[in-house]
Amino acid sequence: MNEYGHFPEQNQEKPGKEYKMEPLPLIKGEWYKGSGKLSGKIALVTGGDSGIGSAVSIFFAREGASVSIVYYNEHKDAQNTQRMIEEEGQKCLLIPGNVGDPEFCAEAVEKTLAEFGHVDILVNNAGYQNPHKNMENITDQDIETTFRTNIFSYFYMTRAALKHMREGAAIINTASVTAYEGHPTLLDYAATKGAIVAFTRSLSLSLIKQGIRVNGVAPGPIWTPLIISGFSPEKVKTFGQKSPMGRAGHPEEVAASYVFLASRDSSYMSGQMLHPNGGTIVNG
Repeated sequence: MNEYGHFPEQNQEKPGKEYKMEPLPLIKGEWYKGSGKLSGKIALVTGGDSGIGSAVSIFFAREGASVSIVYYNEHKDAQNTQRMIEEEGQKCLLIPGNVGDPEFCAEAVEKTLAEFGHVDILVNNAGYQNPHKNMENITDQDIETTFRTNIFSYFYMTRAALKHMREGAAIINTASVTAYEGHPTLLDYAATKGAIVAFTRSLSLSLIKQGIRVNGVAPGPIWTPLIISGFSPEKVKTFGQKSPMGRAGHPEEVAASYVFLASRDSSYMSGQMLHPNGGTIVNG
């Protein structure tokens, strides 16, 4: 099995620290060459400290965008991402806080405006999962935390940002292959991801006449801190091997999908989902 298909047993407390993972997720995409597709744009990315959000932020910067990164409390990971964005010659604002709080989401947008003057791209990406062997073990607090982080925050952040977004702006939501396949131990997580798909389609219809496009990405098994802080060490060891490609993906393999949806390359697309998932066919 290649480096993507086998991982050492490991586990961390939530929300997980990327810099402690073995191996480190591939986020920088050295192979990816920017071409100015997002020159002068301002992006706000939730969950941008690590994993998919980090790779997306770096790719956006390589295409000419400055980025506000919203994250919970993973300061070292966020600072690493900020450094890589600045190495691309772009500015990066770090905004720590809880996206499940509507007041914080409004503050994050205001801080972005104060720093950069406008918002052109919103990436709702922050996520939380907590596996349970059966339905009876899912507590009310589990449901509250998962829904507040994974879907309530998408409403909160979008509501706050929309006041300042104009024709040509783009909103990109992170769903999951679990929205289409389901998952036996991630009932609440999969339910929120299904909600994100419906949210994306409905918001697209709501905003399409304003010239604001809304799309989403539904990744498959991607090697991020969400995995080592959510699954047992035994599950981590074989993570991703059930995909048709026989391996997990890395964040840098997903990030270009977000660049496509944020740029004019996808000017005739709205209400759609992209599926970088290792070959799983979901027909959705």
